[in-house]
Amino acid sequence: MGEAKVGPEFVTHEFDEAISIQRTIVEAEERLAAVHPQPEAKRLMQRGLKEDQKFLRQLERLGQEHGASGKVEEVAGGLQQLMQTTLESAQEAESEAYEAHAVLLNLKRKQQDSATAMLKMARTMKDTKMRDAAQAFEKGTRESAKELADQLAMLAVRIATQDGMGSQTSA
Repeated sequence: MGEAKVGPEFVTHEFDEAISIQRTIVEAEERLAAVHPQPEAKRLMQRGLKEDQKFLRQLERLGQEHGASGKVEEVAGGLQQLMQTTLESAQEAESEAYEAHAVLLNLKRKQQDSATAMLKMARTMKDTKMRDAAQAFEKGTRESAKELADQLAMLAVRIATQDGMGSQTSA
C-alpha cells in the first residue's frame, strides 16, 4: 500500500486518480466503439467520447492547479490494466465485448464517486471553479453510466438468446 495522504496531498491524489482513469475511459471508448457488436452502443460511446475528452481536459487543468498530472497509482493502475486486457479480446466475440463494456461501465461508476468527492471537497474549500466543474462532471458521468448500463443489459440479452449458431432464438 502507498503512504497515507492528507490535506493538499490528498486533493492531488484524487485529481491524479481521476485524470488517469479518465484517460483510460477515453482510450476505451475510442477502441471499443470501433469493435462493439451493437450499433447503438457504438454511437453511445462515440457521443460519450466527445464529452469525456472535454472532462479530461478540465480535469487536467484543475488538477494542474493542485499539482496533479494524472500519475497512475494503485487503484487506477489496476483498473487500467483490466481495461487493457478486456479491450485486447473485445473483437473476438460478443461475450468478450460484453466484458470490456462492463469494465468501461465500472470505470464510469468509479468516476461518479470521484466527482462526488471532488464536489464535496470543492464546497468545503470554497473553490467555485472546482465545484462547478465537479457538478458538471458528476452529472455527465452519471448519465453516461446509466446509458452504458442500459446498453450492457441489451447486449447481455442478445448474447443469452443466441442459439449457438449465431442466430437468436425466438421468444
